Amino acid sequence: MPEGPAGAAPSRRRGVFEALGDPVRRRLLEVLAPGEQPAGALVEALQAEGRISQPAVSQHLRVLRDARLVTVRAEGTRRLYAVDDAGLDVARLWLAHFATPFAQPLDALETELARGRRARRQGTLAGDTGDAGDVGAARTRPGRTG
Repeated sequence: MPEGPAGAAPSRRRGVFEALGDPVRRRLLEVLAPGEQPAGALVEALQAEGRISQPAVSQHLRVLRDARLVTVRAEGTRRLYAVDDAGLDVARLWLAHFATPFAQPLDALETELARGRRARRQGTLAGDTGDAGDVGAARTRPGRTG
């Protein structure tokens, strides 16, 4: 299977994003985020938030399983579901190549904000209150007083 620039086969990515496109499935992933949960607890969590049947929750879990976003294991008669990090990595990798162009400007902004905080802190420690006056002076229009 050929892989795209984000490291996963296009059909795999498509399946992941199709599964994530449904708000009920996204909510199931949120409920599973803290850790493994039995199917019954997932049904109860979703039913507490709105009208959804147990079979509907099971269908959503099957879609998440097919997309490899969750894993399931049997423990006696219970089915325990958990988030599959490998499936989420497919989405993370694809989204990461959109974040790259923003990383450097955001890092530069963070640096400038840190410099400003440091300058204000040093000015405050030295008893310098000239910065506030400078800001006010910059707002005064030329030719006007006060």
